[in-house]
Amino acid sequence: MKKKLTKQERNWVLYDVGNSAFMLLVSTMIPIYFNYLAGNAGLSDVEYMAYWGYAASIATLFVAIIGPVFGTFSDTKGYKKPLFMITIFIGAIGCLALGLAQQWLVFLIIFVIAKVGFSGSLIFYDSMLSDVTTQDRMDEISSQGFAWGYIGSCVPFILCLGLVLSADALGISMELAMAISFGIVAVWWIAMSMPLMRSYRQKYYVARKPHAVAESFKRIGVTLCNVRKEKKVFLFLLAFFFYIDGVYTIIDMATAYGSALGLDSTGLLLALLVTQFVAFPFAILFGRLAQKFSTDKLIMVCIVAYLGIAVFAMFLTTQTQFWILAVFVGMFQGGIQALSRSYFTKIIPAEQSGEYFGLLDICGKGASFMGTTVVSVVSQLTGNVNMGVGMISIFFVIGIILFHATVKQDSKSEKAEEIEEVLKAC
Repeated sequence: MKKKLTKQERNWVLYDVGNSAFMLLVSTMIPIYFNYLAGNAGLSDVEYMAYWGYAASIATLFVAIIGPVFGTFSDTKGYKKPLFMITIFIGAIGCLALGLAQQWLVFLIIFVIAKVGFSGSLIFYDSMLSDVTTQDRMDEISSQGFAWGYIGSCVPFILCLGLVLSADALGISMELAMAISFGIVAVWWIAMSMPLMRSYRQKYYVARKPHAVAESFKRIGVTLCNVRKEKKVFLFLLAFFFYIDGVYTIIDMATAYGSALGLDSTGLLLALLVTQFVAFPFAILFGRLAQKFSTDKLIMVCIVAYLGIAVFAMFLTTQTQFWILAVFVGMFQGGIQALSRSYFTKIIPAEQSGEYFGLLDICGKGASFMGTTVVSVVSQLTGNVNMGVGMISIFFVIGIILFHATVKQDSKSEKAEEIEEVLKAC
């Protein structure tokens, strides 16, 4: 029988609704507005695409460097919630400040700050999963978070899109319409965060010790040494590094890619709105399927599907093809993210969740840095954005190989446990 969400689970899911509004803005309106600012400054389409990719890369690289340290520090009793709140306010204030930037370089600098706050909050948020639910419900709750995040983020997005498209009719400038839109998203983000901020209690933690910062560095050093011995965790981190690279790069650069191809801006925004509506039921579907099929098999299905998406994107030239791409991305985006999060939560120590999710963030953000950088560099060197995007498929192929090795390692561990039980019985 399907159980209702508990208060803690519901509040945890609500934060996905809040932060997803900013993520949707990053993947839709922000690149288009940056294109507008860059165009006013005389930048070419290839330069715009490259600079946007570099900004995304800088933000992800910064979080990848500081994430493990903050994640380890947050595992100390009483520290996770305050750090979570700080990163939320950095991200939301940065989002609000984007509306004040009128010059493309200033806009990119503020964007990097806001993106760092957003990405940092996810380290603590993801690691809270083990505190708010039980292991047998992790796949479902993780999927619910992404699902409601997709559909809930559409509310502020539709308001913002309507405001921007009606700017002339309302007698306001594009700049003012965007500034109000950034404000709407920032307020939405904070409002949806408040229930979790008030109710969250850290169940699993490391006891406080003197010199907590120094202790955090020591713990992460020990974990980095030990994780290589934990073959299943180590192989999953490697696999995740490569396959999530493609996922995050597609999310970060979809609108920039379409704009660089000269596709209609309004059509791009509506197509990505369709992605959100498609992602909602499919994210829930993958959560339900995880109750009948093994999580690893479902993750593999998603990686293979994304490989097909990346190959298709390489030959994309028309608005209709972009809409088809948007639908397929929506079908698998929530599944691969939600199941990867819950799969990892199950194979790590609960009391070190922040620390391990900090390591996972190195893989996710490091991969995203590599993906956006590769797309930007290849696009500039060849003068062909399709060629740049086509490079993403290579990472999915490597991800498939490594994740298959992870699953094989999992099977070996199960056999070893069975043999051990038999020996004990004898």
